Amino acid sequence: MSEDSKVPLPNLDSDAAAPPLDPNAAMAEDGAVARGAADLEAVFDVPVQVSAVLGRARMDVGDLLKLGPGTVLELDRKVGEAIDIYVNNRLVARGEVVLVEEKLGVTMTEIIKAERS
Repeated sequence: MSEDSKVPLPNLDSDAAAPPLDPNAAMAEDGAVARGAADLEAVFDVPVQVSAVLGRARMDVGDLLKLGPGTVLELDRKVGEAIDIYVNNRLVARGEVVLVEEKLGVTMTEIIKAERS
Protein backbone atom coordinates (compact mmCIF):
# COMPACT_ATOMS: atom_id res chain seq x y z
CA MET A 1 0.00 0.00 0.00
CA SER A 2 1.40 3.42 -0.94
CA GLU A 3 1.72 6.35 1.41
CA ASP A 4 -0.77 8.25 -0.83
CA SER A 5 -3.63 5.98 0.23
CA LYS A 6 -3.27 6.75 3.95
CA VAL A 7 -5.51 9.49 5.29
CA PRO A 8 -4.28 11.52 8.25
CA LEU A 9 -6.64 11.79 11.20
CA PRO A 10 -8.25 15.23 11.56
CA ASN A 11 -6.77 17.63 14.08
CA LEU A 12 -9.70 18.35 16.36
CA ASP A 13 -7.72 21.08 18.16
CA SER A 14 -7.38 23.17 14.99
CA ASP A 15 -9.31 26.44 14.76
CA ALA A 16 -9.89 25.91 11.02
CA ALA A 17 -13.54 25.29 10.19
CA ALA A 18 -14.42 25.34 13.88
CA PRO A 19 -18.09 25.63 14.80
CA PRO A 20 -19.36 28.80 16.47
CA LEU A 21 -18.18 29.13 20.06
CA ASP A 22 -20.43 27.46 22.59
CA PRO A 23 -20.50 29.32 25.91
CA ASN A 24 -20.55 25.93 27.68
CA ALA A 25 -17.54 24.55 25.77
CA ALA A 26 -14.33 23.91 27.67
CA MET A 27 -11.38 26.09 26.81
CA ALA A 28 -7.97 24.52 26.29
CA GLU A 29 -4.84 26.11 27.82
CA ASP A 30 -3.93 27.78 24.52
CA GLY A 31 -7.38 29.41 24.24
CA ALA A 32 -8.71 26.95 21.62
CA VAL A 33 -12.13 25.40 22.20
CA ALA A 34 -11.82 21.75 23.22
CA ARG A 35 -14.19 19.73 21.04
CA GLY A 36 -15.35 16.22 21.79
CA ALA A 37 -17.96 13.58 21.11
CA ALA A 38 -20.79 16.02 21.85
CA ASP A 39 -19.98 17.80 18.57
CA LEU A 40 -21.11 14.64 16.75
CA GLU A 41 -24.46 14.42 18.52
CA ALA A 42 -26.37 14.84 15.22
CA VAL A 43 -25.07 11.51 13.93
CA PHE A 44 -25.29 9.45 17.15
CA ASP A 45 -28.48 7.67 15.99
CA VAL A 46 -27.30 6.86 12.45
CA PRO A 47 -27.05 3.06 12.16
CA VAL A 48 -23.87 1.62 10.66
CA GLN A 49 -22.68 -1.94 10.17
CA VAL A 50 -19.07 -2.53 11.21
CA SER A 51 -17.28 -5.74 10.21
CA ALA A 52 -13.75 -6.89 11.05
CA VAL A 53 -12.68 -9.53 8.52
CA LEU A 54 -10.01 -11.89 9.82
CA GLY A 55 -9.81 -13.77 6.55
CA ARG A 56 -11.80 -15.64 3.93
CA ALA A 57 -12.16 -19.23 2.80
CA ARG A 58 -13.92 -20.91 -0.14
CA MET A 59 -15.54 -24.30 0.16
CA ASP A 60 -18.26 -26.42 -1.35
CA VAL A 61 -21.65 -26.54 0.36
CA GLY A 62 -21.08 -30.24 1.11
CA ASP A 63 -17.87 -29.42 2.99
CA LEU A 64 -19.59 -26.55 4.79
CA LEU A 65 -22.29 -28.91 6.09
CA LYS A 66 -19.59 -31.23 7.50
CA LEU A 67 -18.20 -28.49 9.77
CA GLY A 68 -18.78 -28.97 13.48
CA PRO A 69 -17.61 -27.63 16.82
CA GLY A 70 -13.82 -27.56 17.04
CA THR A 71 -13.29 -27.69 13.28
CA VAL A 72 -10.27 -25.68 12.16
CA LEU A 73 -10.92 -23.61 9.05
CA GLU A 74 -7.91 -22.37 7.09
CA LEU A 75 -8.24 -18.72 6.07
CA ASP A 76 -6.40 -16.80 3.36
CA ARG A 77 -4.48 -14.69 5.92
CA LYS A 78 -1.53 -15.50 8.09
CA VAL A 79 -1.34 -14.98 11.85
CA GLY A 80 -0.30 -11.41 12.59
CA GLU A 81 -1.46 -10.03 9.24
CA ALA A 82 -3.64 -6.91 9.35
CA ILE A 83 -7.38 -7.45 9.32
CA ASP A 84 -9.78 -5.46 7.14
CA ILE A 85 -12.33 -3.19 8.82
CA TYR A 86 -15.48 -2.43 6.84
CA VAL A 87 -18.20 0.13 7.60
CA ASN A 88 -21.41 -0.41 5.64
CA ASN A 89 -19.56 -2.86 3.35
CA ARG A 90 -16.86 -0.31 2.47
CA LEU A 91 -13.24 -0.92 3.42
CA VAL A 92 -12.27 1.98 5.68
CA ALA A 93 -9.30 0.75 7.71
CA ARG A 94 -6.88 -2.01 8.55
CA GLY A 95 -6.10 -3.07 12.07
CA GLU A 96 -5.15 -5.81 14.44
CA VAL A 97 -6.95 -7.98 16.97
CA VAL A 98 -6.31 -7.06 20.60
CA LEU A 99 -7.27 -8.60 23.93
CA VAL A 100 -8.71 -6.13 26.45
CA GLU A 101 -9.86 -7.43 29.83
CA GLU A 102 -10.44 -10.94 28.43
CA LYS A 103 -12.50 -9.61 25.50
CA LEU A 104 -11.43 -9.51 21.86
CA GLY A 105 -11.34 -6.14 20.18
CA VAL A 106 -9.92 -4.46 17.11
CA THR A 107 -7.59 -1.48 16.99
CA MET A 108 -7.24 0.53 13.77
CA THR A 109 -3.66 0.91 12.59
CA GLU A 110 -4.27 2.41 9.14
CA ILE A 111 -7.14 4.44 7.65
CA ILE A 112 -7.87 3.65 3.99
CA LYS A 113 -8.54 6.63 1.73
CA ALA A 114 -11.80 6.20 -0.17
CA GLU A 115 -11.45 6.39 -3.93
CA ARG A 116 -14.22 8.54 -5.39
CA SER A 117 -15.47 7.73 -8.85
